[in-house]
Amino acid sequence: MDERKPRANSGRPSSRPSSSDRPSSSGRPSSRPSSDRPSSGRPSSSSSSRSSGPNRERRREDLPARGGSSDRGGATRQVSQGREASDPRGFRPKPLERDQSRLRPRIFEPDIPEEITGEELEKSVRAELLSLSAENAKVVARHLVSINIHMDSDPELAHKHGIAAAHHAGRLAVVRESAGYAAYRAGYYEIALKELRAAHRISGDVSMWPVMADCERGLGRPLKALNLAGSDEVKRLAKPEEIEMRIVASGARRDLGELDAAVITLTCKELKTENEEWAVRLRYAYADALEVAGRKAEAREWFKKCADIDHDEFTDALMRAQ
Repeated sequence: MDERKPRANSGRPSSRPSSSDRPSSSGRPSSRPSSDRPSSGRPSSSSSSRSSGPNRERRREDLPARGGSSDRGGATRQVSQGREASDPRGFRPKPLERDQSRLRPRIFEPDIPEEITGEELEKSVRAELLSLSAENAKVVARHLVSINIHMDSDPELAHKHGIAAAHHAGRLAVVRESAGYAAYRAGYYEIALKELRAAHRISGDVSMWPVMADCERGLGRPLKALNLAGSDEVKRLAKPEEIEMRIVASGARRDLGELDAAVITLTCKELKTENEEWAVRLRYAYADALEVAGRKAEAREWFKKCADIDHDEFTDALMRAQ
């Protein structure tokens, strides 16, 4: 057999690993565990297996329920405290108690006689209550009827019915308007303004503009009343409301001591009208402004003209004409 001399070492590792160093033909590590690992694939329960790791000094019951270190941001720190402490989003403060001032207050609701059913309202008003539940609509309708009944005889009671109606249906313009008029007649001008402004915001109706201006007068703010009288909304008023606004504006001028201006405000062609309901009020207000301005003779003349068309003796014009 021919003997060959061994080649000198090339300085490079052999390209063929020995059989002991090669992986198995499957391309995966051998399924045979090495002698220094437990065959179960899990850490041994012996004390030697807990010699390393971040939790080596902790008891099992102190460790997080789902594994991992409890030192991570947002991780549970005290599982025993329940859900608030175990929330994965981290600790959150307890919710604040509700502000009691924002809760809907209980109100006094005046009694309504059983004979008042709510059907006494006009159909157009009842139609606006259809957005309410049947039970609530009936309650509101009965309160609105009560407002109409007591408006003149007992304004304070009418006002209480207005509060109750607005409490049950505060989003309806007709309800807020009725509550505003009731408060106005009872002398609660601040409340009346709030209710009437709300009604205007809901419906866009400007018919309550003169009453709002008179509320400003009642609150001692004649300039604000004049601002309302000079606003663009006045151009949209029907004739009766336009006359009422003139009367209110004249009163605001008197509040400011502008007596001649109060007379001028009421000087208009409508003073010749005789067959309209508002004509009595206009003539009476004009005669009264003349008297306050010191024009006594003219005042008596216009009180007489007022009495001539005041067939129901709505005013005391006949007496003041003497």
